[in-house]
Amino acid sequence: MSDLTRSTAADLAAALAAGTVTSVEVTQQHLDRIAAVDGEIHAYLHVDAEGALATAAEVDRRRDAGESVHDLAGVPIAVKDVLTTTGLPTTCGSKMLEGWVPPYDATVVSRLKAAGLPILGKTNMDEFAMGSSTEHSAYGPTRNPWDTNRIPGGSGGGSAAAVAAFEAPLAVGTDTGGSIRQPGAVTGTVGVKPTYGGVSRYGLVAMASSLDQAGPVTRTVLDAALLHEVMAGHDPRDSTSLDLPVPPVVEAARRADVSGLRVGVIRELAGEGFQPGVRQRFEESIELLAKAGAEIVEVSCPSFAQGLAAYYLVMPSEVSSNLAKFDAMRYGLRVSPQGVDGPSAEQVMAASRDAGFGDEVKRRIILGTYALSSGYYDAYYGSAQKVRTLIARDFEAAFEQVDVLASPTSPAVAWPLGEKLDAPLAMYAQDIATIPATRAGVPGISLPIGLSEGLPVGLQFLAPAMADDRLYNAGAALERFVAERDGSPFAALAPELEVAR
Repeated sequence: MSDLTRSTAADLAAALAAGTVTSVEVTQQHLDRIAAVDGEIHAYLHVDAEGALATAAEVDRRRDAGESVHDLAGVPIAVKDVLTTTGLPTTCGSKMLEGWVPPYDATVVSRLKAAGLPILGKTNMDEFAMGSSTEHSAYGPTRNPWDTNRIPGGSGGGSAAAVAAFEAPLAVGTDTGGSIRQPGAVTGTVGVKPTYGGVSRYGLVAMASSLDQAGPVTRTVLDAALLHEVMAGHDPRDSTSLDLPVPPVVEAARRADVSGLRVGVIRELAGEGFQPGVRQRFEESIELLAKAGAEIVEVSCPSFAQGLAAYYLVMPSEVSSNLAKFDAMRYGLRVSPQGVDGPSAEQVMAASRDAGFGDEVKRRIILGTYALSSGYYDAYYGSAQKVRTLIARDFEAAFEQVDVLASPTSPAVAWPLGEKLDAPLAMYAQDIATIPATRAGVPGISLPIGLSEGLPVGLQFLAPAMADDRLYNAGAALERFVAERDGSPFAALAPELEVAR
């Protein structure tokens, strides 16, 4: 049997439909791959071999019986450990939720199960999705398959690494300030942040409720579109869910035609602070688009310069509110303070939060609590919300001139593990290009466009709200141009892991 772990999700779906392979075979090969390499990569926090194989066997039975099944039925998937899963632990990468098994599925997970995708397991992440490197997981860092001494991005580095290391053909991530797209850029995978409200947040453990959005992590743009269609759609259980038709993302990915497409290059996101190799790959990609008939227009979005600072006021403020529920009284870790007889509720709460939360989570709670405090609210949180409005207006003005916007996804390639752990501001700056889209709720896609220093570089396209299909059209076209230039699909460039030999 060929190595099915190297196949795209679309190719696996076609082979399953043709009957040339079974879902059990596909799922077992991915479980074997996890067993072979994940000791080094640490993409997964929990692997559910029994559950995945049971789902695969049921899909095979239904196919053999001639029953109608979803196109992706039988294609296995990994899920970020911030989405609730019945019968499987959901820890959010934190000791605060260690061992917690939810009594319900997130809507995204319910839709995956209804479509018949075997869930391989839950992927590692920065604690409560706070970080850009997956080094802030309470259960240890994930490593980048391109260089295991480097970070895989964050907070969703586990999902990106699982896909990049061929431990899953598909994965689900979440994006609050770039946590799907930035890991995609540094691991050479495709990551999509759908329009805010386009995918249900029910069952997604909240970090910043006005920013969080689940989305696909894959190796190709078409695979992302196929997964997007499964995940998306209105959910009455989520008050922020949009009651609108899902954009025709699969059709757009298959069209892949940029002739006449107006592509805006964002002046503020292509210069100072971006590594020379990243800028070079980006400029080469823009040239490929121009040669294919796209119209390239430089646009200015001046408020983007304040986006990073404003984000790191709004997001911690929402973190401070959302994580207040972890009080050792209702659920989560409970620790009794040492040397205290008959401790008060406040003492138990303080001891539990001290033991359960890591340093980065504590840092953001403190910052957010300060920004929301009496006397500082207007100066900090209120001002940051005004910047949010200005960013949205910049997007509106830009999209009057162009169909999509483009920039490098991340200013740098993957950096060595530990390099920025003691420099939080330097770590935060890695989100400078991805934050504006989350502030305005518009969709974005990151895809690999080449290598710098032997490591992947990503380009992101941004589109107006509910015009996600534009991302897939432009992304699939550029993906094809890059493959034609390099002589192979990008995933074929990935180095073989020493531990897998």
